Amino acid sequence: MPTVYVQVSAERLTIRNAKTGASVSEIPELAIARDPKPRILGVGAEARLQQASAAVEIINPFAHPRSLVSDFTSGEKVLKALLRRVLGNSLFAAAPKVVMHPMGDPEGGFTQIEVRALQEMAFGAGAAKVTVWQGRALSDQELVSGQYPPDGQVLA
Repeated sequence: MPTVYVQVSAERLTIRNAKTGASVSEIPELAIARDPKPRILGVGAEARLQQASAAVEIINPFAHPRSLVSDFTSGEKVLKALLRRVLGNSLFAAAPKVVMHPMGDPEGGFTQIEVRALQEMAFGAGAAKVTVWQGRALSDQELVSGQYPPDGQVLA
C-alpha cells in the first residue's frame, strides 16, 4: 500500500508518494462548465487555462476566510485528480494510505468539522486509511514507518 503525503492550503495542494518520491504541487482550483450539465474541464494549472470562457466557473475549494474547506465536493474532486497524477490510473493499483497535513495555524486550531472533512475527502478520493496530521512537515521515512514526531499531533 503506497503512503501519500498531502499538504493542504488555499494557495497550494502538494501531494507526494513517500515510497517513490513522485509528487505534484498545484493551486487547488477546479474549472467547471455549468451548461448544459456540470462537468470538470480542468484541475490545478489546467483550470486556469479554461478561465477565458464566460461559461466556466473556477473554484478553489480550500479558500474561505473562516475555514480550510469551503466546498467539500470540489475539494474531493481536486484531491482525486491530483492523487491520480501521482499514483497513476491503474485499475489494480492499491488504495493508498493518506496523511493529510492542513497547513497554517488558525486561532484556536482546526475544528473537528474541518478535520473530519479532510478525512472524508481523502476516503472519497480513494484512500484506504487516512491520518490527519498537524505539526512540522514529515519526512518520507517518518511517513513510511508511521512514526510521527512528538512536536505535532495526529488529529484523526
